[in-house]
Amino acid sequence: MAKQHRNGGLARIRAAYPHLSEKMQGIAQHILEHPGDVVNLSISQLAEVTGCAEATIFRLCKQLGFKGYQELKIALAQEIIQEPLQNIHEEVHADDDIREVARKVFQTNAASLSDTLQVLDMESLEQAVVLLKEAKRIEFYGTGGSGAIAIDAYHKFMRTGIACIAHTDSHMQVMSASLLHPGDVVVGISHSGSNKDILHACQVAKKAGAHVIAITSYRKSPLSKLADVTLYTAARETYFRSEAMAARIAQLSMIDTLFVGISLVRPEETLDCLQKIRQVIAEKRL
Repeated sequence: MAKQHRNGGLARIRAAYPHLSEKMQGIAQHILEHPGDVVNLSISQLAEVTGCAEATIFRLCKQLGFKGYQELKIALAQEIIQEPLQNIHEEVHADDDIREVARKVFQTNAASLSDTLQVLDMESLEQAVVLLKEAKRIEFYGTGGSGAIAIDAYHKFMRTGIACIAHTDSHMQVMSASLLHPGDVVVGISHSGSNKDILHACQVAKKAGAHVIAITSYRKSPLSKLADVTLYTAARETYFRSEAMAARIAQLSMIDTLFVGISLVRPEETLDCLQKIRQVIAEKRL
């Protein structure tokens, strides 16, 4: 079973992805995100969904080492049936003990950080720091797992002295976004970059004149196309699940990087806020 897993459709796509053409990457990304759906699609239906020609899909299959689209679908179906625990974690198997589970989880998280650092565009990171430094107000938007990241960002950025807040409710997001002004900044956090609520809120924010910084794992996502600056995270679970746990570790590290970056260009304001916060927090300890 392990050998079949390593040589399956998803694994082959993951390995070949960086070397594919732009059109093939679009098809590959759709397959990686929706393998269960693709198993039930004809080649013409997949072509329609991805906006590509059937010939391009066939060439992708050949480049992945399959005889054709049908063989790719069979490989995908076998993986979905044989590895149901991938819905929990990419590498975990039913016979793993807790030590092995811990090792695999920690290794996956460490790999996510390493991979993110490799794909991180430093120019985009610098642009994000400049926008945040000059912001009159910063708002962090996230829902579900990304909502926890938004709250963590708010918890950190209040120490910079810049007015900020986090919204994890979709109604609060659009309401607040509609009241923003030029010079304000929204940080939209979405692993998939396709969350309708986050996308809508960011659209409202841009219409109000605010800048949008996106943190996502998908380069061709609607959020990355909308944003003024996009910071990409990499998580190997991305290729198997839409809510990869490892992606959150990378997102948290991205937030930490932005916070430290802002603190370095606003040292006096940040240190003053830190001192005030430490004084009041000390009163809450015995």
